[in-house]
Amino acid sequence: MDNIRINGIKTYAYHGVFDAERTLGQFFITDVVMHLDLTPASTTDDLNGTVHYGEAYQMIEEIIKGEPVNLIEHLAEKVSKALFDQYDKIVGTEVTITKVNPPIEGNYDNVSITLNRKRED
Repeated sequence: MDNIRINGIKTYAYHGVFDAERTLGQFFITDVVMHLDLTPASTTDDLNGTVHYGEAYQMIEEIIKGEPVNLIEHLAEKVSKALFDQYDKIVGTEVTITKVNPPIEGNYDNVSITLNRKRED
């Protein structure tokens, strides 16, 4: 299946279950894969045959900067649902959200979750 990837959307927001996360905020990195048939766009050179990834980026960024949630899992679900609602051409999504500096002790680079969703008929 063809796909469009938007990688490394870096956003400062206030998601998390800990008070410090809600007060101080932190950076989140969002990577999105939109699965769709790109044959119409690749054969006609027409924007109507694909998803306008500039608009999709703006929508994703607004969601991440929006109302705080406790879990990045829930945040990824909101992104996936919004993409399905906005773009009929998308048949599947993969949304990864990374907390660059989560408030847990230890030696690691970051923490991330990935949701894979398919459009339900």
